[in-house]
Amino acid sequence: MPTRGNPMILSHQEIEHIALAVTQDFAKCIYGDSSETKHRLPRATPIEQFAHDYLGLNIGFARLSPDESVYGLTCYADTEYMFEENGVARTLPIKQNQILLDVSFQMLGRKKKLHGKCRFTLAHECAHQLLFQMESDDVKQRQQGKYSSRKSYSLRALKTREDWNEWQANALGAAILMPQMEIELAMQLFRSKKVLINYEGWFTYPDRMILSNLCQWLDVSKTAMIIRLRQLGYIEDRPYSEYDDPTEVWP
Repeated sequence: MPTRGNPMILSHQEIEHIALAVTQDFAKCIYGDSSETKHRLPRATPIEQFAHDYLGLNIGFARLSPDESVYGLTCYADTEYMFEENGVARTLPIKQNQILLDVSFQMLGRKKKLHGKCRFTLAHECAHQLLFQMESDDVKQRQQGKYSSRKSYSLRALKTREDWNEWQANALGAAILMPQMEIELAMQLFRSKKVLINYEGWFTYPDRMILSNLCQWLDVSKTAMIIRLRQLGYIEDRPYSEYDDPTEVWP
């Protein structure tokens, strides 16, 4: 938890506890229960409803970068977001408690393909807002005029405060979009063994079917699901040299 004047850095366990608390409270609001029971089917998180009705955030769409490298952004006070395109500076006003998603998520012909990324981006920005509310008053004051954006970037060491901000938002967003309870229920539903085996990006046919069903049931992308399953210990990584799928038949 944060100390006075210092931004908080949370452990993975603390992030899971936060996600559990908010998703259970949200479930009470929309389903009339806390989702604790294991005698039901898994449910995909209605992330737009979570953002708008539960967190009180407004969702909009706009062009956020010239190369679509910025998927979404949010801010904690009225401010302006600026970027350059074709040598021309563009300024985009952003209101407090607003989330802007890149307009590419709404383009005809791309909406379905980018659906999973859009849902994860929205969850990521919701996580930024939740984490901001948990900061100390001193830290909130310093961040009032800032915005948090989700960009396309490669994995790197967590060296800066911004790195930690993004890691925490990614982890919390994933835990909200794919709560541990829903993963457990889905694994039970598909009668999965304890773990899926990842052979350097390859899965056996039975594991591919389980993974596909998990993605469809919880309405997320394959990439997001694999990362989440690995976080929860449902994926075991092995070298490709050990790959052997007896269900595959070669001509």
